Amino acid sequence: MRSTQAAGNRASTVLGRRLGSELLSLRDAAGKTQQQAAESINATGTKIVKMERGWVPMRDPDIRVLCEFYGQHDRKATARLLELAKLDRERRKAKGWWQHSPNAGALAEYIAMEDVANRVRTWQLSLIPGLFQTADYARSLAVSDGVWEDPDDIERIVEVRMRRQARLRGEHPLNVYAVVWEAALRQLVGGPDVMRAQLEHLLQVAQLPNVRLQVLPFRTGGHPCITGPFNIVSFAETEAVDVVHVDAIASTVWVENPAESSTYSNFFDRTARLSLAQHDTAQLIERIRQEI
Repeated sequence: MRSTQAAGNRASTVLGRRLGSELLSLRDAAGKTQQQAAESINATGTKIVKMERGWVPMRDPDIRVLCEFYGQHDRKATARLLELAKLDRERRKAKGWWQHSPNAGALAEYIAMEDVANRVRTWQLSLIPGLFQTADYARSLAVSDGVWEDPDDIERIVEVRMRRQARLRGEHPLNVYAVVWEAALRQLVGGPDVMRAQLEHLLQVAQLPNVRLQVLPFRTGGHPCITGPFNIVSFAETEAVDVVHVDAIASTVWVENPAESSTYSNFFDRTARLSLAQHDTAQLIERIRQEI
C-alpha cells in the first residue's frame, strides 16, 4: 500500500510501478536475469532495477526489445505496456489532458489508470460516482469544497469530470460496476433542482449495457465497506493485477499488491450482495427523485 504524499521516492509513480512490475513478471516467466535483460537493450543492470521499480520513465524501444527478449509476442499486450509508458511520461511531465484541472495533482494518476483500464468497480458512501455526475452536480461539489474561489478554476474541474465520462461510450467503453450508499442519493448537493436532475441522469446512465448500478439501502445496517469509499481498477489482461485507489482528505493511497487488492475485491463483492438488485435500485432512485 502506498500514499502519493508519503512515497519516499518522488520519481516513482503508480503508472511506472505498474509497468515495472509487469516487465518484472515477464522477465521472471522467461527465466532471464537482470543482467541478461540489460544486455538486450545495451544498458546496465542498474537501469533494469530502476525500470522494474518504476523509478525512471521508460523508452518505447526498450520496452519493445524487452518484450521480444522475454518472449512476449502478443502485440496487444505490448501495445498496452507502451500506452502505460506514454501515460507515465505524460504524468511526470504534467502533459496529460487532465492536467487542465486545478486539482490535477490529486487526480492525475487515477485518471491515467482509468484511461487504460477495462473495468472499474467503485464504492461510494456519500457522493454520486464521478463518472455518473452531471455538470451542475460536479460544479456544486467544487463550490462547496471551498478550496477554489476562481470561477474559471471551478469550470476546469467540471470540464475534466465531464471529459472522463467519454469512457462510458464509444467503441471500447469502460465497464463500471458502482455500489452507492443510499445517503449519496438523499444528500441535496446543489439544492433540489440540481439533485433531481442528477438522479434522472443516474437512471439514464444505469441503462447503459456497460454500467451496473446498485444501491445499498439504509436498512442494511452495518456492512463490510462502512469505513470509506474506494475504486478498484482492472485491466483486460488476465495476468494483470487489480489496482485499488483510496482517496482520503489529505492523501491518496494506492493498493498495488495482489493480496491487498483481493481483500478490497472481496469487501466490494460482499457489499454488492447486500445491495438492492438493479431493478429495485432504479425504483428507489425514482422514488427519491419524486420526493425531493
